[in-house]
Amino acid sequence: MGLVSFLSGKLSSSKPNTPLANSIYDFKIKGLDGKEIDFANYKGKKLLIVNTASKCGKTPQYAGLEKLHEQFGQRVNVLGFPANNFLWQEPGTSEEIAAFCERNYGVQFQMFEKVSVKGSDQHPLYQWLEAKTGKHPDWNFAKFLVNEDGTQVTFFNSSVQPLDQNIVDKF
Repeated sequence: MGLVSFLSGKLSSSKPNTPLANSIYDFKIKGLDGKEIDFANYKGKKLLIVNTASKCGKTPQYAGLEKLHEQFGQRVNVLGFPANNFLWQEPGTSEEIAAFCERNYGVQFQMFEKVSVKGSDQHPLYQWLEAKTGKHPDWNFAKFLVNEDGTQVTFFNSSVQPLDQNIVDKF
């Protein structure tokens, strides 16, 4: 065990003993309203998966995500995953997160229950995304763009704005 691993109290490579899904369409994850959402319903459209937080300097990206949803929603589904992994910037409950998103940004794109996007308790969806790209979120508002058939995933770090030409050009 290396010094960094020892100091953090866990091995950085340890993950829950959950087998990786074969496809993005194998996932079923609860939305903020507690209802399960079957990712099979997203077949045939691109997915922009974003880890979000309401108390972050990058939180204004919600506005760009909503605009992207409005302008390109026929070609891409924006999927928001609140996460409290970076300086505890998403401490709220599902109800608080939903109210914040609606009140401050008019969010209409699909938001999910809070998950962990890195570390030993990393959600299986983010394990799958990391296995596909070799990358994990560097901060709040990192983005993974999954193609229409779920076979290709492109990572964009948190500094890339939702309407950045490098993202929009892929639609």
